[in-house]
Amino acid sequence: MEKEQETVADNETVTDEKETAAEEPVEVEAEAPAAGTALPDQAKLVLMLEDARAKADENWDQVVRTRAEMDNLRKRQARELENAHKFALERFVNALLPVRDSMEMGLGAASEEGADVAKLREGAELTLKLMADVMAKFDVVQIDPLGEPFNPELHQAMSMTPRSDVPPNTVVIVVQKGYTLNGRLVRPAMVMVSQTAE
Repeated sequence: MEKEQETVADNETVTDEKETAAEEPVEVEAEAPAAGTALPDQAKLVLMLEDARAKADENWDQVVRTRAEMDNLRKRQARELENAHKFALERFVNALLPVRDSMEMGLGAASEEGADVAKLREGAELTLKLMADVMAKFDVVQIDPLGEPFNPELHQAMSMTPRSDVPPNTVVIVVQKGYTLNGRLVRPAMVMVSQTAE
């Protein structure tokens, strides 16, 4: 009987030890990463950083180049605009030069002794036609409103003339012809306008 009690007591002690062991947290030592595994991650980060730096440098280089190109473009456009303002009439002047040459030749011919008036008149008519062609080429249109109704947008009335043969407010005399350039009035026609005869 004593043996049975000792066995029971021993069993209880073993059971108590098992319960105590189960309650205590078991500490497991964390394994340090092997030297071979930590290095590749670090090397990857270094490579990624170098790649990012290279891309940033490349983008910065592109920004600097683009800024320089834009600055050059702005300077070139400013120069071209300045030249356009300076030489806007170059084509018109080149077209007028033959007219001037013709007028000089006509004046020279008129200065000669025994000049033929018919030839001088013919030369003046050709010079005038040349001038009209140049003006038409550059869209300079003549306003000659004789017999037309008075238009205050294109004509300037010098005076009123009583007339019974034409309706009132009709241009009866053109003192000076007017001109438009590309549809815009350059000079109004100076005219005399009819009014009702008393």
